[in-house]
Amino acid sequence: MIAMFMFVVVLALLMVGIPVAFVFGAVSIVFAFFIPELGSDIFSTLPFRIYGIMSNTTLMAVPLFIAMGLILEKSLMAERLLVAMSSMFRGVRGGLAVSVVLVGAMLAASTGIVSASVVMMSVIALPLMLRAGYDKGLASGTVAASGTLGQIIPPSIILIILGDVMSVSVGELFMGAVLPGLVLVALYVAYILIRAYFNPEVAPVAKDIKEVGIKEIIVSIVPPMLLMMSVLGSIFLGIASPTESAAFGVIGALLLAAMNGSLNFGMLKYASLESVKLTGMIFMILIGATAFSLVFNELGGTDLILEFFSQDIGDVWIFIAVAMISIFILGFFIDFIEISFIIVPILVPVMNAFGIDPVWFGVLIALNLQASFLTPPFGLSLFFLKGAAGDTIKTIEIYKGIIPFILLQLATLILVLMFPNLVFAFI
Repeated sequence: MIAMFMFVVVLALLMVGIPVAFVFGAVSIVFAFFIPELGSDIFSTLPFRIYGIMSNTTLMAVPLFIAMGLILEKSLMAERLLVAMSSMFRGVRGGLAVSVVLVGAMLAASTGIVSASVVMMSVIALPLMLRAGYDKGLASGTVAASGTLGQIIPPSIILIILGDVMSVSVGELFMGAVLPGLVLVALYVAYILIRAYFNPEVAPVAKDIKEVGIKEIIVSIVPPMLLMMSVLGSIFLGIASPTESAAFGVIGALLLAAMNGSLNFGMLKYASLESVKLTGMIFMILIGATAFSLVFNELGGTDLILEFFSQDIGDVWIFIAVAMISIFILGFFIDFIEISFIIVPILVPVMNAFGIDPVWFGVLIALNLQASFLTPPFGLSLFFLKGAAGDTIKTIEIYKGIIPFILLQLATLILVLMFPNLVFAFI
């Protein structure tokens, strides 16, 4: 019960807004100090665990994929993609929103960084949609949901973190997430087209979109597609590990930036500094979470949860339902990194006890965590969108517009629950 109290204290402090790494470390030290049977000696193995984290070849892919995404963010690729896609769908009612979803999917497969994708789409696509007469709720919901596709479509940072936390092959997680990600994109597109058909004034035909030639469309779409296929294809075919593919992706992103004429010292400095900041944040949280798990496990927290689900309840579907509902609710208040390092390690032993396939379960968690970016009041994508859009859209309009897309994400989660082969199609 002390372990459960420790868990509740951590969640409460996180919801107050205290930085994650400090919460993990401070709570671990306080509980170890005040519980006589623990003491400070429990942290004697912590340096060895930290060394293991730092030398983990899987986690080395994190800074590389971040750097790749940041380089592509500044390479003007998003602008060119949106212009090309918008031209292709210029005569379709709701076509501009459809093009935003497709560009969001391509950015997700190229960058995997949600913050960059949402901000880029907010700055580039949102003004176009509003000028075309789109409903503000639909426009903001489309931009936020499309920019968040990077959480499930590989190469996703969250899938790399889950692969390490769950001791699962990142390559298999990438392959398992491909079809569910495409299903989610298809549901987004279907929703937009159906709503535009029955309610034409919310998504009119964008008549002021300029027509782009076939050559320009090919030049805009083919290079990022080749980069995406090279990075993911090398992983799927077993030619390279995720870390090696990430390094190749950075080189490819630099080449694309050079082709676009946007490669310069300022871009390299920006990508390098931001990569260090984001990676440092993730690894500091991971080190704090390691300290937390040491104390939590020593207090018997994991054993208590394992006994509760495997013996007291003993039903695999109740465990899955409780796990998914808990992650979804927590996603309203804390972000995906915190959930990955607090909740997922507790669920893994129960998952193994029930014999649940870790790749399938990992994709379910990733889909659920993606929804956490969109759920009010603390969905990060909503903050990114509001910050980039300024006063052009009210917060309440963003909340109303995002609800249908959250429901579509839950529908995809249910589909993957009912049809596990969606995950195993490419494995």
